[in-house]
Amino acid sequence: MEIKGGYKMQSFLNKIVLKMTKEDTTDLTLFLTRLGKNYKTIYNKFQHLYGGREDFLESLEKLIYSLKEMYVNRSKELKELDLEREDYPNWYQDNKIVGTMLYVDRYSDDLKGFENKIDYLKELGINYVHLMPILKSPKGENDGGYAVSDYGQIDEKFGTMDDVRRLAKKFKKENMIIELDLVLNHTADEHNWAKKALAGDKKYQDYYYMYDDRKIPDEFEKTLPEVFPNIAPGNFTYREEINKWVFTIFNKYQWDLNYTNPAVFIEVIKIMLNIANQGIDILRLDAVAFMWKRIGTNSQNVMEAHLLLQLMKACSEIVAPGTVFKAEAIVQPNEIVKYLGQGIEDKECEIAYNASFMVFLWDAIATKNTKLMIKGLENMPRIPKDTTWINYIRCHDDIGLGFSDFDAMQVGYDPRLHRKFLIEYYVGEFFGSMAKGKRFMYNPKTGDARISGSLASLAGLEKSLEENNQEEIEKSINKILLLHSGILSFGGIPMIYAGDELGTLNDYSYLDDDTKKNDNRWMHRPIMDWNKAQKRNQKSVESIIFNRLKEMIKVRKELIEFDGVNDYELYNTENPHIFSFLRHRNEEKTLVLMNFSDEVEYINKNLIKKVGFNEIKNLEGNKFKENKESIIMNPYEFYWIKGIN
Repeated sequence: MEIKGGYKMQSFLNKIVLKMTKEDTTDLTLFLTRLGKNYKTIYNKFQHLYGGREDFLESLEKLIYSLKEMYVNRSKELKELDLEREDYPNWYQDNKIVGTMLYVDRYSDDLKGFENKIDYLKELGINYVHLMPILKSPKGENDGGYAVSDYGQIDEKFGTMDDVRRLAKKFKKENMIIELDLVLNHTADEHNWAKKALAGDKKYQDYYYMYDDRKIPDEFEKTLPEVFPNIAPGNFTYREEINKWVFTIFNKYQWDLNYTNPAVFIEVIKIMLNIANQGIDILRLDAVAFMWKRIGTNSQNVMEAHLLLQLMKACSEIVAPGTVFKAEAIVQPNEIVKYLGQGIEDKECEIAYNASFMVFLWDAIATKNTKLMIKGLENMPRIPKDTTWINYIRCHDDIGLGFSDFDAMQVGYDPRLHRKFLIEYYVGEFFGSMAKGKRFMYNPKTGDARISGSLASLAGLEKSLEENNQEEIEKSINKILLLHSGILSFGGIPMIYAGDELGTLNDYSYLDDDTKKNDNRWMHRPIMDWNKAQKRNQKSVESIIFNRLKEMIKVRKELIEFDGVNDYELYNTENPHIFSFLRHRNEEKTLVLMNFSDEVEYINKNLIKKVGFNEIKNLEGNKFKENKESIIMNPYEFYWIKGIN
């Protein structure tokens, strides 16, 4: 293969390696071995993205030297961990991994305070923690930390990078996993690059998409959706300091990075690997679907966005192979799967959010049937064998109803009317609903909206407690446990949102904060109530939820078939209210039954014969009930059934 300057691809690498080894006395044997293994992928992807530029060779050399610099900076301890994980490459699929996500300042004030709260998480059984954004961000509005003003500093309210390194080392000693966010699509307009761009520096203006007039922005707008139509309409922001329009898909203070410029890619790779070098096990890559823009499209999921991720993964495999990527791509089911890669040379992220399963769970609660869930899962492509899902009930963000229209129509739903029903159900407008959510980003023209609200409040617990309705309180608790049984048993890593283990309700204090009052997602991002946490040891709602969940986690960790491999088998129970699937590993099998009805349901015992069980026992949940012909399930009950040899 020929490239510019008349060099062959391998000859160019040989020249760089020779130059590098002459310049540096550091032992680069392992680095060069990994570089050789990944070079073809790096070259091909980099050429596809930037091969038409005059500075292609120069940029490629800068990239390789940047990788060497990051490798040299990686600690001896982390290099040893890399070797261990290369020997056990699918470590993140272990059934013993159970995660949580939390805001450090809302959980424990700062990073030092968080160290003192680890025992609470360990008590529950948590050994994987996603710390929500802690990099330096602007005061006031900052999209919950997703507007980054300095990728090399921790925001002072959380602590310092030294605190992160110390925490990461403590996690390693405790056999725990730490995850941090890396915002790939944009920076804050207070970032040093943006400040230099505003000062007129052409080099840094080229780090972003900037236009002198509305001609190109207007072409983009013809096909671009609006992410925040209420608070940030449009996708461009005018900056009069430079008389230019800046691409801002999310908020006006979040400037989209221009990855058509290889200098941006190289800067981001150095940032990424520097964060990995602090001891971070998992990098959550934010807004990956938006990284490449193309006129005439919605600028989501375009091919070049995948090439960028594949290139990033190949670079990381050289410097920090013990760190894995998690894709934040909340898109249509068939698109999500693509972020988990398409083969050896097209590896992207090892982990992605199973947003579809999340929506199916909420749909089944509202409709009391499982037909959309089953059809959606039947139609969803299986993920590559070396990847896994994050299974979750809710996260820090709103709940978007992103099920496939095709799936909905196949089960007899009008997609638009069904979304309308779900919205009305979860904001408590549908007759009989006990949910207390709110619309997020409501579009009065179309009726579209997403949903905000804590798990407990959406499950009806808040309203039930207000009404002191004991029957509904019990139903709400059972819904919470049922949903957790799904994420703990389905193929993937379960991620429990902090506070859900105590049945935390909506927090309306955000209305008193001028920087948050226009974003009702803060309603389900509550400050941890440690007095409420103490109730886990008393007779209380908190105790029921916490201790049942603790037991479920304990049982999960004993079942190798509950690992992160996406190998479930769906079983038809001939009861539309029951979701049933089998997990198996080697000779071990567990059948999961989930009743989404508010009534007692019966399942024909022929199901047990289909699975291949003779005698059975229930591992978790309420006392197993049966008669001669049927398995009997109470409202919102679940069973984890094991065969007895």
